[in-house]
Amino acid sequence: MIVKSIELFDFRNYESLDLKFDEGVNILYGDNAQGKTNILEAIYMSGTTKSHRGTKDKETIRFGKEEAHIRTIVEKQGKEYKIDMHIKKHKTKGIAINQMPIKKASDLFGVLNLIFFSPEDLNIIKDGPAERRRFLDLELCQLDKIYLYNLSKYNKVLNQRNKLLKDIFQNPELRNTLDIWDQQLITYGTKIIQRRKQFVEELNTIIFGIHKRLSGNKEELFLSYEPNCTDAYYPQKLCEARDKDERFGSTSVGPHRDDISFLIGNIDIRKYGSQGQQRTAALSLKLSEIELVKKIIGDEPVLLLDDVLSELDINRQNQLLNNLSTTQTVITCTGLDEFIKNRLKIDKVFRVTEGIVTEEQQLN
Repeated sequence: MIVKSIELFDFRNYESLDLKFDEGVNILYGDNAQGKTNILEAIYMSGTTKSHRGTKDKETIRFGKEEAHIRTIVEKQGKEYKIDMHIKKHKTKGIAINQMPIKKASDLFGVLNLIFFSPEDLNIIKDGPAERRRFLDLELCQLDKIYLYNLSKYNKVLNQRNKLLKDIFQNPELRNTLDIWDQQLITYGTKIIQRRKQFVEELNTIIFGIHKRLSGNKEELFLSYEPNCTDAYYPQKLCEARDKDERFGSTSVGPHRDDISFLIGNIDIRKYGSQGQQRTAALSLKLSEIELVKKIIGDEPVLLLDDVLSELDINRQNQLLNNLSTTQTVITCTGLDEFIKNRLKIDKVFRVTEGIVTEEQQLN
């Protein structure tokens, strides 16, 4: 699977851009705030419909314009897909695959499988549970459309239930309608819990060996899925929490409060690990993600690295770069020293300066 090209029109700081990528390693380099990450963002949106930054669609439109366009050509198992995305300031964005409009944004998932790695991901271990849930959801939504459907339904029901809980304060008679929302929440939430558990188990079969290698055979890492409640006790726990939920006007039980722990021996490195241990575990997680996606889809995902190398020491840089041999990769950085030093095979180099991208001669 590769991204062959991308065209941008009035996207972020690009009035017009047409880039053709190599199937190997592509480097976008230049000073900060020139537009390098914007290109990765456009690629990511082409596969997931959303920005990795979590920003609203209208914020990706160039200042002073009403709409933006992203056109991406993807080659997957010998077949070409043209993804057109039309982003509008005051309307829902339109998406077409091979000139056929899709009715739901979720229909795009799975056409282009992406793994995005940024400096923020190095903090996934020590950050709050929301970041680890986001990691689970972003990957599972690309790999499993049933999970995407269940998560979308769950979030809608959760919002409706929370609204109802607030309304009950003003109108206690509405309490009788909670059962309807609770049953739906349990239906979708149970499926989310079961799939997350399976996903973490699958990750564990891969991450153990990767982390052991990264730590020089000194550490053994184990992921533990920590559901807010198990699927078996979900109905009971939700019922028991009803009075509390009414008092606070929000739902306190369910997979929207799940977490993952990272254990080295019996030590939870979220709380007690050194920064080096946390960063190594985060890198292990990303490398495991690549291997798991390969295993599930039977193809290579596209890897997007946003200025990550500058945050890693030489050993971790080498471990990451050594895994790029068969995966199409688009890397942003401020300079090329790391790649020269690591003797990485580079296939295309682009210089990015104030929204202008110039292809340069390869370094090797």
